[in-house]
Amino acid sequence: MESVEALTEKGDRERAARAEKSLQILRAAAKVFARSGYFNAKVSDVAREAGVADGTVYLYFKNKDDLLTSIFSTAMDEFIRRARSELARFSDPRDQLRQLARLHFECLEHDRDMAIVFQVELRQSTKFMEEFSTTKLAEYFQIIRQIIEAGQLTGLFRPQLNSRVVAKILFGALDEMATNWVVSRNNYPLTGMVDPVLDIFLHGVSSQHATA
Repeated sequence: MESVEALTEKGDRERAARAEKSLQILRAAAKVFARSGYFNAKVSDVAREAGVADGTVYLYFKNKDDLLTSIFSTAMDEFIRRARSELARFSDPRDQLRQLARLHFECLEHDRDMAIVFQVELRQSTKFMEEFSTTKLAEYFQIIRQIIEAGQLTGLFRPQLNSRVVAKILFGALDEMATNWVVSRNNYPLTGMVDPVLDIFLHGVSSQHATA
């Protein structure tokens, strides 16, 4: 009879193997959705790209919708985990916003297939957008709001501003830059847009001596 330690170790290996297989299928799904479009893609295409049998995909995911949802959820969980860890290194809210923008762009720049799924394919379905806006994106907005509110408390940002609106404005700017990068024929680094976006966001467009 196997010892408790041996059974625990075996269980850990099986969970790790299952997690790796799941990620393998999700990476394949992102590639297929980016190449063929979500609505044109088939689960059999994903299985072929992942190098597994069609039935294996269904052992991990219910259907094509579940694949798309899982791509988004998995990527956002990792982004939020990484963001919270990296932002803790900075005390100045302005530096935190800049680092958050850099991380946003780096994650998309690192995986163009994922970027296409995020910026194009996910936007094709109102159902998906409604679901994601009330879960993972809401958590992302909350991170931005917390930074803005910390800056308001220290006098760096105007106290009368609505942090919810400010968060959506920053995300909108980052999102638009990412979408333009995905659809552009020009080959340029997305992370190169961090400083221009944050400069406008933090300092506005008015001249220092301009009057309203």
